[in-house]
Amino acid sequence: MDWLVFGISLVASFIFALGGVGAAIVLIPALVWLGVPINTAKPVGLFYNTISLTGASIHNIRNKRLDFKVGTPIIITSLLFASAGAYLSRFVPGKIILWLFIGFLLFSGTMFLLHRKRQEHEYRQDRPYLALSLIGAFAGLLSGLLGIGGGNIISPLMLMLGFNPKKITTITAFVVPFSSFTAFLTYWAMGNVNWELTLVASAGGIIGATLGTHFMHSRLHHETVKKILAGILLLLAVKLIFKAV
Repeated sequence: MDWLVFGISLVASFIFALGGVGAAIVLIPALVWLGVPINTAKPVGLFYNTISLTGASIHNIRNKRLDFKVGTPIIITSLLFASAGAYLSRFVPGKIILWLFIGFLLFSGTMFLLHRKRQEHEYRQDRPYLALSLIGAFAGLLSGLLGIGGGNIISPLMLMLGFNPKKITTITAFVVPFSSFTAFLTYWAMGNVNWELTLVASAGGIIGATLGTHFMHSRLHHETVKKILAGILLLLAVKLIFKAV
């Protein structure tokens, strides 16, 4: 199963790095489908997001694409709430978590589809720290609760606030490793980590995310990226709905 997990990880991280988000949202249901318990799959996804998007962020920092002042308030609040979400997951029934996951997928996919393309000068350049902090808190809570890293909630909410999609991809790639690793540590403390599975998935994640980040900035139009991500998220939501009912 290791090579299959590696392959899924590599392909998923490549695709989702195109939008600057973690691919745990695909990896976790894939692992569950392969027979891995959900509470073992979630920390795999969190560590995977940490490793794969750290590489993407290093690439963005080297190329001076990252606005640290926008990312910092999201990081601070996501760190505070990620551990709380991971701890709360012990008390939330699996069925409820599954439906939360489905709602999250539908919201994210719809927001990517509905986002209106703007001219460069129309995107906001200010830094609304309160709104960004609330986004970080919500993303951190979901990151811990669902094991997804939070990037797919940060991206659509920042789109709603009017930020440039290119800026959003670099911000999410920068923020997600912090909230993901904090939540991962909580799952580790609770004894839910399968290290062999985690390292195999992370190896694929590093390679795929690095290639995806480079490809997105050099070859692919952002509108195409958003449509790809939206399609994947909505198809996954439909699949999980059939599983939940």
